[in-house]
Amino acid sequence: MECFLQDSQPQAGGSDAVAIQALGFIAADPELLPRFLALTGIEIRNIRAAAAEPGFLAGVMQFIVAHEPTLLRFAEDSGLSPAEVVKAARQLPLGDHSYDQSI
Repeated sequence: MECFLQDSQPQAGGSDAVAIQALGFIAADPELLPRFLALTGIEIRNIRAAAAEPGFLAGVMQFIVAHEPTLLRFAEDSGLSPAEVVKAARQLPLGDHSYDQSI
């Protein structure tokens, strides 16, 4: 899968792009998708509606970074370092505006 970011650095708007790429990564994996749905409680038919909710992309990234093998696979697939993936996750709002945009 081609990386959305030219220089592989999460930047303004870049963290959203990384999270969207992560969602595609999850959706394309027959083992990850059922695990993601089970952990989030989202039904496959409701994923589009859930994606519009504040904090959804942060939840996608939390899913990725919470499991080191998944983090490493996504980092390799996206062309980002694991540290860049974690940084992107930290830049996303959790739905309550309590996040640090300066990271």
